[in-house]
Amino acid sequence: MSFADHITRSPHPFDPDRAADTRALVPWAKGAVREVLEGTGGSSPYLRGLIGKEADWLQGALDDPDAALSQALQAARQANGSDAAARLRQAKRRVALLTALADLAGVWPLETVTGALTDLADAACHAALRIGVAQQVKRGKLPGVTEDDLDSAGGMVVLAMGKMGAHELNYSSDIDLICLFDETRFDPDSFFEVRQGFVRATRQMSALLSDSTGDGYVFRTDLRLRPDPAVTPVCMAMEAAERYYESLGRTWERAAYIKARACAGDIAAGERFLQTLRPFVWRKHLDFAAIEDAHNIRLRIREHKGLGGPITLPGHNMKLGRGGIREIEFFTQTRQLIAGGRDPELRARGTVPGLGVLADKGWVPLEVARELAEHYRAHREVEHRVQMVEDAQTHDLPNSDDGFRRLACLMGQDPADLRRDLTRRLEAVHHLTEDFFAPDAAGEPEPAALQHHDITARWPRYAALRSGRAVEIFKRLKPEILRRLDSTARPEEALLAFDGFLEGLPAGVQVFSLFEANPQLIDLLVDITGTSPDLARHLSRNAGVFDAVIGGDFFSPWPGADALHADLAEVLAREPDYESQLDATRRWGKEWHFRVGVHLLRGLIDADEAGYAYADLAGATLSALWPVVQTEFALKHGAPPGRGAIVLGMGSLGARRLHARSDLDVIVIYDPQGDAFSEGRKPLAARQYYARLTQALITAMTAPMAEGKLYEVDMRLRPSGNQGPVATSWGAFQTYQRENAWVWEHLALTRARPVAGPDDLAEDVTEFRQTLLSAPRDRADILAEVAQMRARIAAAKAPSGAWDAKLGPGRMQDIELVAQAGALLSGTAPGAVGDGLAAAAQAGWLSSADADHLAATYALCWSLQCGTKLISDSGFDPDTQGAGGCAFLRRLTGADSIGALAERLMDMTARSASIIDAALPEIEESR
Repeated sequence: MSFADHITRSPHPFDPDRAADTRALVPWAKGAVREVLEGTGGSSPYLRGLIGKEADWLQGALDDPDAALSQALQAARQANGSDAAARLRQAKRRVALLTALADLAGVWPLETVTGALTDLADAACHAALRIGVAQQVKRGKLPGVTEDDLDSAGGMVVLAMGKMGAHELNYSSDIDLICLFDETRFDPDSFFEVRQGFVRATRQMSALLSDSTGDGYVFRTDLRLRPDPAVTPVCMAMEAAERYYESLGRTWERAAYIKARACAGDIAAGERFLQTLRPFVWRKHLDFAAIEDAHNIRLRIREHKGLGGPITLPGHNMKLGRGGIREIEFFTQTRQLIAGGRDPELRARGTVPGLGVLADKGWVPLEVARELAEHYRAHREVEHRVQMVEDAQTHDLPNSDDGFRRLACLMGQDPADLRRDLTRRLEAVHHLTEDFFAPDAAGEPEPAALQHHDITARWPRYAALRSGRAVEIFKRLKPEILRRLDSTARPEEALLAFDGFLEGLPAGVQVFSLFEANPQLIDLLVDITGTSPDLARHLSRNAGVFDAVIGGDFFSPWPGADALHADLAEVLAREPDYESQLDATRRWGKEWHFRVGVHLLRGLIDADEAGYAYADLAGATLSALWPVVQTEFALKHGAPPGRGAIVLGMGSLGARRLHARSDLDVIVIYDPQGDAFSEGRKPLAARQYYARLTQALITAMTAPMAEGKLYEVDMRLRPSGNQGPVATSWGAFQTYQRENAWVWEHLALTRARPVAGPDDLAEDVTEFRQTLLSAPRDRADILAEVAQMRARIAAAKAPSGAWDAKLGPGRMQDIELVAQAGALLSGTAPGAVGDGLAAAAQAGWLSSADADHLAATYALCWSLQCGTKLISDSGFDPDTQGAGGCAFLRRLTGADSIGALAERLMDMTARSASIIDAALPEIEESR
């Protein structure tokens, strides 16, 4: 006998043969309405309030209840204009009233009752969203969206979650919604404007539904189930949400998406999004770890709500208390998560249908599923009646005898029988579900525990666990940390990496307290330790960067160099002295540096975006710190003579392509404008002044302080290299570049850009650079010099191995040299590698195909370089790096496997080397 047969034959408050016959409602309802209007039907203030407002309408509606219900739902869906709020609230009253009468009369089963209430929520969301989007279209805030797009909300979709998603709403339910928009429908340049428009539409929709007016409210809306709600907008791009779930999604979010469905707006886009999340929700393997996750959630809910005590009926919470509705839902969803990845038929949204398919598939004993389904139906009926009695959003049983008497009246039972029945059902549910989540089992430890013992046994000796308070906090954290480490692809590797983090942590109380208050940080730490043990050790010495994660906008889009400069300048302005300013700069820099790394690790940005971000960060640091250094220096030696000095970014800084461990190539150029000396307590000659000022900047950047270093600084690209002065006057710089500079120095200038200092001097240097580099060049001479330079680099710097992305024939430095030559020959002097290669092709030196291949090879090498420098300070070795690091590099480079990546790297660089060999003249061997 199937599960469905069992349910149909089981004792139940309604008669299945009458369930679809709404006409059976009419005689009972007319009598009930008469009692209420005469004042004798007083058990339900909820029902009395509805009838009081809709008595006239109800008399006609009862002539054809099905038609009346359909009309009310249609009215909600079509609500528009200035009276939309009133129309929606009227529709809510009418649907709720008809539903309550059919419910109390016993002519509708639970699914029909909750389905009607959910249909109303769908219709109301559709109307409210349409109104919100229409308002933004009218104001021109959604580029490309017209009134013809309103039915699909211009690409925005509302996902119904929880009970609404499963068509299980009760009379006083909140509705849990996640709002997303399809960013692919819009020009990327208008992304932020579009997102803000949809955010406003979402807020208007929510207000229209949940604001309390003289007519009440439609539904209280809860938008907090979206990814990381503390820091994300109320309407997110689908791509951003997908990235979050892929990298950060937790078990409770997987469970939430079992019931998710698109209910309003662009339904097709919503369904496509849910399709992309299937690998996140439904794992390919049997996911028994979900049991412990769900059990921990149950315990946390009990503790948080104070519901952990024994079952006592007065005030017992039918939803969250022991033996309640949530226990059955958790039981069902957890079983679905365990096996739903391998069997799509288990992916039912509703609780009772979910129990049914679990039973039919053998995952739950038939009798257990039947019993839990009966208890679930009965619990939901009690929940509905409690809400009718209290006329409020409540799940608590009455605290008084009179309250139970009124509840029993609505239930059609004797109060004593009701109490016995409730106790029996609650205890039965608790027994069935508790045995599943926390069976009484002792015996041998699990294999993971055995593997952990040798490592965890040494933890009490670590500095972070010296204090009793640290030990106490860590004791609470330890099970969750171990569980999350066990869930990684290589638990042993992740545990060893975490051990490295813990061993290097100088103190534990602050960090452990931060983790306890912000559990999402544990996920982040596990991600980092599982990807890079080296990064985990670095993190232990700089654990303060975790503060940035809880700052509110950690996962927001990159703000750009100007915003970073303004932010750091504001930070520095708050510090009382120079040393504090240098330490503050280091703290600020570490946090932003960490943010770029996390975004790259989690796939929120790619390697190119990370290169720009790291360069923006370095440029903002120099531009904000340079005036602070000058101000401190001026206290003794006076203001800078003349126009001041600029910092010219060279190399990767100039080209805006830095990685996590890049040093900074810079040149300082000053213009004294005829001022021979500074004016201060201890005046200095202009040349000496700027030389010492430059040394002060280098010290400010590189000195190891309480907060560490900022960057290593390299000034060897200045005129005459290490033999020349550390700061170059503007006049001397021009003369040297025109008359004495080597070709390689002009090649280096193709990547130069001012990053700090006065605007007028920066503009002069930029103009001079452009004029100098645009002068006609003899191609043969340039290429001969480039060939010689390439040979010298190859002789001086051997690659560290096959995985060295920077050094070696056909790799980054080789291709950069070709790009610089192309930039110089073109006369336009672009700074980016891709632009330089394109210029080489345009000048006829390279073919377009060869230039494209060099650009593609450079992109691959850069992705590898950017990734490996993030996760390790030594050369990359897949045999020692670990599974997490290898997986990260595969994702970053788009490779299917490390072996495939190695083969692709060798093939592409070999061809690039051949292209460069053919493009440059042969070098004669010196005798």
